[in-house]
Amino acid sequence: MQLFYTDVFVLPLPAGHRFPMEKYSRLREVLLASGEFSQANFHLPHAATDAELARAHDLSYIHDVSHGQLEKSAEKQIGFPWSTGMVERSRRSAGATICACRAALEDGVAANLAGGTHHAFRDHGEGFCVFNDAAVAARAMQAEGRAERVLIIDCDVHQGNGTASILRGDDSIFTFSIHGARNYPFDKEPSDLDIELPDRCTDEAYLLHLDHGLNVAFDLARPDLVIYLAGADPYRDDRLGRLALSFDGLAERDQRVFGFCRIRHAPIAIVMAGGYARQIDDTVSIHARTIVLAKSCLTA
Repeated sequence: MQLFYTDVFVLPLPAGHRFPMEKYSRLREVLLASGEFSQANFHLPHAATDAELARAHDLSYIHDVSHGQLEKSAEKQIGFPWSTGMVERSRRSAGATICACRAALEDGVAANLAGGTHHAFRDHGEGFCVFNDAAVAARAMQAEGRAERVLIIDCDVHQGNGTASILRGDDSIFTFSIHGARNYPFDKEPSDLDIELPDRCTDEAYLLHLDHGLNVAFDLARPDLVIYLAGADPYRDDRLGRLALSFDGLAERDQRVFGFCRIRHAPIAIVMAGGYARQIDDTVSIHARTIVLAKSCLTA
């Protein structure tokens, strides 16, 4: 199973910043220590090119991000201070999802150990998201002739508003988001399928709604490829989530997504998306379990 990672994912941030950037390097360390993966499983992703990004973003926005010409208000909306490192990280994150999609179409499953930047719109970023890696990668696979129909399954606790906006009206890419009804973003964009959940939703109710959503999404999308945003933030001790899933509930969520992919013969590229647990080790453990389960469920 190919995993795409670079130390560039760990962007230096001002002291006290609430984004847990170190989770990415810790995730790599935990996966290596698990005995399930070796150095040979880890691959360096390329930085997404302007041409790749432009399939989902305005050229003017790509230019402004790349050359440090964002308005201060736009930079504040993203949530990260501009730097050349921020640009490189954003391009590599999108590139890693492109790489994971290519690998999944070859091997059945692959993962980007970052990504899930679903709040990025065509002409602006927000919510710690600069470029929308899932939209960029889905369009890349179509442009390269590798996939015609793509299903994006977004299980981050926050609705994938940027993804829904970018891909609205594109019948070849189906967007499914299951999320907290009262979570950010407060002005949501309609996906092809949205399931909104009440505060403190627990495992049983979540999984019931997920099963329904997966049945509908797979029937309507008929995908050649699935991109799965495996957010760790539906966890009950997440600082920015409002749901109440347990460790085991999140693992069962992953297994159900993987089970649908296996039954429907759909390759799957996994991206990490959000995770802001009060204890960062909890976030890392949830992400690591997703990757280990993918290996056990989807590789021979």
